[in-house]
Amino acid sequence: MHVRRQLIAGNWKMNGLRADGLDLARSLAVWLNGDGADVRDHVDMLVCPPATLVAPVAEAVAGTPLGVGGQDCHAVEKGAHTGDVSAWMLKDLGASHVIVGHSERRTDHHETDEQVRAKAAAALAAGLVPIICIGETEGERDAGQALAVVSRQFNGSLPEGANGTNVVIAYEPVWAIGTGRTPTTEDVAEMHQRIRADARERMGASAEALVILYGGSVKPGNAAELMAIDDVDGALVGGASLKATDFQAIASACV
Repeated sequence: MHVRRQLIAGNWKMNGLRADGLDLARSLAVWLNGDGADVRDHVDMLVCPPATLVAPVAEAVAGTPLGVGGQDCHAVEKGAHTGDVSAWMLKDLGASHVIVGHSERRTDHHETDEQVRAKAAAALAAGLVPIICIGETEGERDAGQALAVVSRQFNGSLPEGANGTNVVIAYEPVWAIGTGRTPTTEDVAEMHQRIRADARERMGASAEALVILYGGSVKPGNAAELMAIDDVDGALVGGASLKATDFQAIASACV
């Protein structure tokens, strides 16, 4: 029995040109106002397009139930940071959320917990909800370190002032992202229970409102089973969010 309103967030990653991105976003918004009305009444839906599409997508779905977020932000408001985008810029474009600390950023750009924490703090200061990603590698899980790694990342990446209503946590086992592999339901439940316990220590009573997403090869075929797990409050969806029918099916699995 879920006590929190669930969130289904689509991470488009580095995919989508203007025409296709706008078509996808508009079709999702139309669905939420039509055949997906039951989903709309129970689930929040969010798309996180590449930075080039945040503005046009936000304009296209303004006034609809579909939210728009960024995929990353810099830790400062402005300055000499060629190629970077600040949280304030994303807010100005119409974004409500921003992903920080995704494993692809931690791996490809060597982002540390401290850097992720600074980005999450910037998001809060700009009026965005940071979706803070944490998760272990295959080697860390095989070594029996998964729980310890996730607790360290959670505590190291959580900014001052974070509470259960102004941040979202996304647990993504790195070895399951884009591989088609998923952990067992028991594994997912164990990790989400640990995150909730850590949140209670850091946030107190507001931890009960904290939305904790699962991510890592979420697709229509496994969504219902994953979304039924206690303390799983939705999903951060990669590849399946690029196809409207798949993304809709995942959201529908929450109802």
